[in-house]
Order: sequence, then C-alpha cells, then structure tokens
Amino acid sequence: MTLLLAATVTPLEQICREAGRETAMAKDILGEAGLHFDELNKLRVLDPEVTQQTIELKEECKDFVDKIGQFQKIVGGLIELVDQLAKEAENEKMKAIGARNLLKSIAKQREAQQQQLQALIAEKKMQLERNSVSLVILI
Repeated sequence: MTLLLAATVTPLEQICREAGRETAMAKDILGEAGLHFDELNKLRVLDPEVTQQTIELKEECKDFVDKIGQFQKIVGGLIELVDQLAKEAENEKMKAIGARNLLKSIAKQREAQQQQLQALIAEKKMQLERNSVSLVILI
C-alpha cells in the first residue's frame, strides 16, 4: 500500500506541476520575445544578467570618469609647473644675455680706454722728444 501512495499524485500536486510547466513555457515564450522576470518577478525588457552587467559597467564607467578627472587635475598641475619653470628659464636666459652683452660692452670700453691711453703715451713721448731736443739746443 505504501508503494501505491508514493506513485499516486494528488490533484493539487498535479495542478502545481502543470502550473510550473505553464510558467516555464510562459517564461520561455516571453524570453524569446525579449521579456524577462527579475528576482521580484517583475517583467523586464532586459535579461537580469544583462541588467547586472549594465549596472557593473555603469559603476566601472563612473570609476573611470573619476580617475580621468583626477588625471586631468594632475596633468593641469604639471602643465602649470612646466609653464612656471619655462618662464623662470626664460628670465634666466634674458639675464644671461644681458650679462654677456654687459661683458662685451665692458671689453669694448677697455679697448677704447687702452687706445686712449696709448694715444696719450704717444703724445707724451712726442712731448718728451721735443723737450729733449729743446734741452739739447739750449745747452
């Protein structure tokens, strides 16, 4: 008799099995049409896996955008620093050019002064010779 009970299916169990089959068939038909049920048995257009992947992709994109923002800030700071260094280098270059021009000017002034002194020496030598000749004549 126990064998008979195990093999016997109650009408309620049979209805549940048929309902389960019908639900599975309905899900298959809806799935083919592109409609799916989520974990709360709400009808969705996207497959729950695709929805989850979309959410994950959205989070990754947000992280990526945040990292790009940080990168832009870092690059902006670097560009400002490089610009500042370029300005300082340009100022130092101008100072060096000014110092070089000053040295050239000083060198030219020394040459001019040397020529003036040589001319003065030559003039004094001529005056010495005249004075020497005048002295010889007087003696």
